[in-house]
Amino acid sequence: MAVLILFNSDNQPQQFPLFRLVTTLGSDPSCDIQLPAAGTQPAHAEIIAEGSTYQILPMDRGAEVIINGRKVKKALLANWDVIRLGDNTLVFSAQDAPFQQKQSDEKQAMKSLDRMAVFSSRLMEARSLDKALTTLLDETLALTQASKGFILFLENGVPVVKVARNIDRKVLPDDEALYSESIVQKTLEEGQPQLVTDAMSNHEFSGCTSVINLKLASVMCLPLKIGGETLGVLYLGTDRLLDLFDQVTLRSLNVYTAQASTIVQHVMLLESLERSNKFLKDEVQASRFGSLIGSCPSMRGVFDRISRVAPTDVPVLILGDTGTGKELVARELHGRSPRSNNPFVAINCGAIPENLLESELFGHTKGAFTGAVAATLGKFQLASGGTLFLDEIGEMPLQLQVKLLRVLQDNMVTRIGGTRPERVNVRIIAATNKNLQEEVREGRFREDLYYRINVVPITLPMLRERGDDITMLATFFLKKFAAEFQSPARSFSPEAMRAMAQYPWPGNIRELENRVRRAALFSTGPQVLEPDLELPDNLDDQFEPLAIAREKFERDYVLKALDISHQNRAAAARLLGVEPRTVFRYLERERDAGRQV
Repeated sequence: MAVLILFNSDNQPQQFPLFRLVTTLGSDPSCDIQLPAAGTQPAHAEIIAEGSTYQILPMDRGAEVIINGRKVKKALLANWDVIRLGDNTLVFSAQDAPFQQKQSDEKQAMKSLDRMAVFSSRLMEARSLDKALTTLLDETLALTQASKGFILFLENGVPVVKVARNIDRKVLPDDEALYSESIVQKTLEEGQPQLVTDAMSNHEFSGCTSVINLKLASVMCLPLKIGGETLGVLYLGTDRLLDLFDQVTLRSLNVYTAQASTIVQHVMLLESLERSNKFLKDEVQASRFGSLIGSCPSMRGVFDRISRVAPTDVPVLILGDTGTGKELVARELHGRSPRSNNPFVAINCGAIPENLLESELFGHTKGAFTGAVAATLGKFQLASGGTLFLDEIGEMPLQLQVKLLRVLQDNMVTRIGGTRPERVNVRIIAATNKNLQEEVREGRFREDLYYRINVVPITLPMLRERGDDITMLATFFLKKFAAEFQSPARSFSPEAMRAMAQYPWPGNIRELENRVRRAALFSTGPQVLEPDLELPDNLDDQFEPLAIAREKFERDYVLKALDISHQNRAAAARLLGVEPRTVFRYLERERDAGRQV
């Protein structure tokens, strides 16, 4: 009769005969086999007997069934299959296992399992694959008392030795780093452990040249599997007749390697993430151009134009969609110019009412209009000696365009209400997201002003056209905001990276920055996952009234600041960069609206 053997570090292994048509396993006492270890569902799995075959399948959606290191939905059990249900380790035996007759052997097996638990914790701390494989091999050599051992990985279909050690925990010299290729090949082809108790007497391997030349007494070779795929093998050999391997040792080691394979996968993933992280950091560093980041051909062209035009006073017109970084380019032009030690003054021509824009640009005298209680300098006077950035110049009214053109021609400014022109010395950089040539044709923009400001145009690409720059920018923003919010997030999951690459980014860099800022703020793990970015499936779904979107973000932002500061309102105000009374007023307004804060 087939049996299940439950290994428990506190007691002797327990045998459970599978005499029922359906045998249930779980933590609930009503199950046929009650499993004590953590991670077990109340009704975890069931084994169905059909003649001489036994099939295992999970009973709960959250229950994992792992056979020989591979997660399965259902599987036919084979002799000596290692089963993991939660933290429980079981072995399936097609016949009664003679445990009572081998009590000393079982004690040794239990010691092996205890060592596996200690080793597992050590291996989880290893951040180097070489260190993890060396530790794995040293532990298995000590466990089995093998003379020497190897770990081989498949590379382009060919087994390659990664680690070769002896019982003394020393690296084997080249002339001793020899193994039976026949046994390794059989293990790889069948994906099953191979035990050769007495190699010279074994009819299958005794004639192999490698067995004869190596004078092997006994060999064990076990596959290292990850996700059902054989990654390589663990090979152990002894030339001592007194230390021949047996089935008990093989069973213990099979459990050991199943656990070790999972941990090795974890270490490989960590190494991969660290390599990717270093690559991205190096790539970002290599792709930095002052405050700008990019390596795509179009951005390389932008960088080249900036380098050529920055040292001059030539007017520049920056063209690009909203959120593409026009002001950053303007600041970079200023920072690389001879005017860099003088002011950089920016004004958004589309954000200021028409009746105030002229005063903002040119200044006014005292009493020039109602409310003009004092003389005020305009942006041209404030930027004298430096750079004036006219953002969204396409929104400037026609009447004001005439006055701007006059200033650009004469370098003279007359304040509103004034009569005496003032000389100014500024470099003009303008920007727009409109097609100014079309605006000229439609009569909404003066042609002479267009040619005055468009001496050197610089066109910025949309984010969706910048390819791998998306990843670099997202990584840069995540590092910045993780430090600002003390977030645990350090990288993006592969699914998040794919989603960012496929998303059209209608809001360009500004949208990417805001989505990464929000993800960093609310992230609870080391990776930003795809749902954390809140990318809409339907592009139309992302748009809602600006006031509602602003209100939602403000609420989440203030509540997060309060949470970080343990509800200390003064400390939250410092985090937000506002006065404490601003936080108090916000909370009162939320309560008055019936919202809980």
